[in-house]
Amino acid sequence: MTEGNYLFAERIIMDKRRLIVGVSGASGVQLAQATLRELSTHDDIEVHLVVSSGAKRTWELECEDSYDDFLALADVVHDEKNMAASISSGSFMTEGMLIVPCSMKTLAAVAIGYDDNLIVRAADVCLKEGKKVVLVPREMPLGKTHLKNMLAVADLGAVLVPPMLTFYNDPKTIDDMVRHVVGKALRQFGIEPKVFHAWSGVE
Repeated sequence: MTEGNYLFAERIIMDKRRLIVGVSGASGVQLAQATLRELSTHDDIEVHLVVSSGAKRTWELECEDSYDDFLALADVVHDEKNMAASISSGSFMTEGMLIVPCSMKTLAAVAIGYDDNLIVRAADVCLKEGKKVVLVPREMPLGKTHLKNMLAVADLGAVLVPPMLTFYNDPKTIDDMVRHVVGKALRQFGIEPKVFHAWSGVE
């Protein structure tokens, strides 16, 4: 759904919880794709998507699937340059924002409130309104600047969910690992994934 059609749609789906998903230009757009696929199975969630130009280019380089089909998984798609979009205002009620993947550039911008595009502006709004902000930072190895910026956003109240490998969930494929990271991120918003293997302890 385009932003232009949103005013009509808003009257229909006001009963849904709104979640903003930002996709920045780091490697790992498959994480964003898996996130939207999971969210599309939750009828009570209204997804507002913002994709940076860098993320679109990364999609072309890393993913063979249709970019338009990816956008179609969201309820509302916002232009990253539209600083007057609904999600740029604190008066527009949302559950918060997930940035997946989160580039180091976007991380730095969130850390200092440098709102030069809608992704960072929406994150800034969520932070100032006390809403949940979850970042999935993609970089390796991490330099001191990256670590300082991660500490800065954590001090602001954001949650960092780096896409680290886990093995207690007995993954068999890359998709299993991707879904686990997505599940860890979405659970921060109280959204339970359809498929998620949580640690249950050792008897």
